[in-house]
Amino acid sequence: MTAPDDVRTAVDAAYRDEWGQVVATLIGLTGDWDLAEDSAQDAFAAALAAWPRDGVPHRPGAWLTTTARNRATDRLRRDAAGAVKLRQLAVLARTPDEPTVEEIPDERLRLIFTCCHPALPFPARVALTLRTLAGLTTAEIARAFLTAEPAMAKRLVRAKRKIQEAGIPYRVPPAELLPQRLAAVLAVLYLIFNEGYDEEDVRRALTAEAIRLTRILVRLMPAEPEPRGLLALMLLHEARRTTRTEDGVLVTLEHQDRSRWDRTLIAEGVETLDQALAMRRTGPYQVQAAIAACHATAPDAASTDWPQIATLYTELARVAPSPVVDLNRAVAVAMADGIPAGLALVDEIAASGRLGEYHLLPATRADLLRRAGRTAEAKAAYEEARKLAPTESERRYLSGRLREL
Repeated sequence: MTAPDDVRTAVDAAYRDEWGQVVATLIGLTGDWDLAEDSAQDAFAAALAAWPRDGVPHRPGAWLTTTARNRATDRLRRDAAGAVKLRQLAVLARTPDEPTVEEIPDERLRLIFTCCHPALPFPARVALTLRTLAGLTTAEIARAFLTAEPAMAKRLVRAKRKIQEAGIPYRVPPAELLPQRLAAVLAVLYLIFNEGYDEEDVRRALTAEAIRLTRILVRLMPAEPEPRGLLALMLLHEARRTTRTEDGVLVTLEHQDRSRWDRTLIAEGVETLDQALAMRRTGPYQVQAAIAACHATAPDAASTDWPQIATLYTELARVAPSPVVDLNRAVAVAMADGIPAGLALVDEIAASGRLGEYHLLPATRADLLRRAGRTAEAKAAYEEARKLAPTESERRYLSGRLREL
């Protein structure tokens, strides 16, 4: 007999580590996403019943995969009607009862690329990835994205239907399509991370899931540098997450307490970035990680290598052009070459209209005007930014700046 608390801990750990693999294996065998998820849930419920009596198996993943496959077989036998069900049963019957670790292929790579297929709407890719790979419930995903649970459930149903009706292949894309499709996968993972990189507790679990899924992708695609670049970027951001707000107010990078930054995560982030850069195929996530590393490794704000950061933003604008990148480059130029040079770039971006009502445009302009001693103009810009700011912590920060002026 195993203590109930020990079993619960073991099942929780197995859920985190094995859910995606169990579901992916069942989808690979049956092609039925709902059957795979339901059978995986049954397997974990069976573990809660069997492991206290029999002990935690030496290979939980193999036990869960076998149990899930057996549950799927039982369901198909009960519901068997028509050629599709019979074919699924035939496939499951050919699978050995006790697969070894080596005999269970890691199907998660195929699952990742299928969830993030370009034919699916972007929100559906995100939801499907969190449901099938991370094992989050529909309710948890809905809460994280501030969406009603029925609406999220419909989104997941539509995504699975689209995969079936459009004949989206359950596979890793061929070599000629891999760069484009990998970019789509990385975009989903980074969005999940950014959605959780927030002061709201209900969303913080998303950052951990994004990092965990990106670690899996790095292991599954060891020869690709960009997954390592994204992992490094996430780790470097996560290292200073606890210092981003104080008493509900945003704390800018230069004022954060660097003694509270997680040096272990920073070291891992820098090492992961070095591994990616050694492959000599630079991509946007590697460049962003290099910028984050410049900030994370500077002993204090005054020691920040702004000329290097400005150079990196120039490179980022080349490989992944966007007005937001241009705005960040303007800040780096201001810090490296003087406020007037940066302000001129910000004014060019504002005049172009490319950023619309993006709140960080007037906020950036306000900060540079304040540094230049142009107080009246800075006040007006801070007011504009405060009206556009999407979070309460940012509005509080901007209000504090106005009070200082």
